[in-house]
Amino acid sequence: MNEPVPAPGRGRLAPLVATRRQRLMLSLGALGTVIGGLWLFSEILTPFVLAGCIAYFLDPLATRMTRMGLPRGLAAILLVFLLVLLTLLSLLLLYPLIVSQMAMLLNALPSYVSSITATLRDLLVSLEEAAGPDLVGSRLRELIISQASAMVSWLGTAATRLIGGGFALFNVFTLAIVTPVMSFYLLRDWPGMMARLESWMPRRSASTLRQLARDIDRVLSAWLRGQLLCCLILGVYYAVTLSAIGLELGLTVGLVSGFLSFIPYVGSMTGLALSVLLAIGQWGDWNGVLWVLAIFFTGQAVEGYVIYPRLMGDRVHLHAVWVIFALFAGGVAFGFLGVLLAVPMAAAIGVLARYWLRRYLESPLYLDPPRTGL
Repeated sequence: MNEPVPAPGRGRLAPLVATRRQRLMLSLGALGTVIGGLWLFSEILTPFVLAGCIAYFLDPLATRMTRMGLPRGLAAILLVFLLVLLTLLSLLLLYPLIVSQMAMLLNALPSYVSSITATLRDLLVSLEEAAGPDLVGSRLRELIISQASAMVSWLGTAATRLIGGGFALFNVFTLAIVTPVMSFYLLRDWPGMMARLESWMPRRSASTLRQLARDIDRVLSAWLRGQLLCCLILGVYYAVTLSAIGLELGLTVGLVSGFLSFIPYVGSMTGLALSVLLAIGQWGDWNGVLWVLAIFFTGQAVEGYVIYPRLMGDRVHLHAVWVIFALFAGGVAFGFLGVLLAVPMAAAIGVLARYWLRRYLESPLYLDPPRTGL
């Protein structure tokens, strides 16, 4: 298999053994090619990466359908068709309702601002009476009230513009045509592509790379599928409960909170802040705020003690701080493409870091005993 070959320009034979420098150059070249490709083609890679995420997510279902006797191509086209149909139904049902709620918010924004301002003024007056005018004076009180009113007005206007014109942020052709088509082809050919990539692994490190790939897949699949189910459950819970207590924009705030729960703690904190402001603006008292606090504290308890342990358990080794950093770093570096790649890259780096840490703890660099008798 590893027969010696004549060395270039020489008569003697040279063994087929890669040097350390060749392996290092191969690794650096592959890494540089990936980073350069992302930087050069970042403007057009988003639909392809999104299609890859969809194919990765649906691959277990397609494999299960294939084992039941369905051809892989037919299973792929059925799954992609059902996903597109579900997305269209969600948009047709929810988007007009959300837009109408945004219009209602825009119309009611002045009354919301005045109600929040009055509540904040009463709170500051009570604080001034308790702490004394030296700590909280009238000038500071009016400054806080004016700044809070400006911030609430800006948030309301920005939210209506963002959601009302959300489709202007996306290329409709890309979302409607390219992504589903690419998802079908990737899902249909997924086993073959994985087998081909495995055959390209360096034979010297094939077993180690194969094990690392399995560990990355285990962590990534558990986190992604568990997190998406968690977002769905929390979005439905917040939307239903906030609407049930009579919050006018409860549906929109609940769905936004569930969607942003993909970023740990961000969804619940954002939803809580928005719901408290809307409750004060709508009712002008603290009874609605107490209901909102009860809803979100219950949601956090269910998420922390029921949803996460049952959906992900101990299989996920992605710390919340690491995920948040990866999402923001990916967004800054490559925009929406970076957000899509952030969690896979975080999972891969985490698995590699744990692998090298194990190697370090077993190496003489760590186990070398201290020198004595100097």
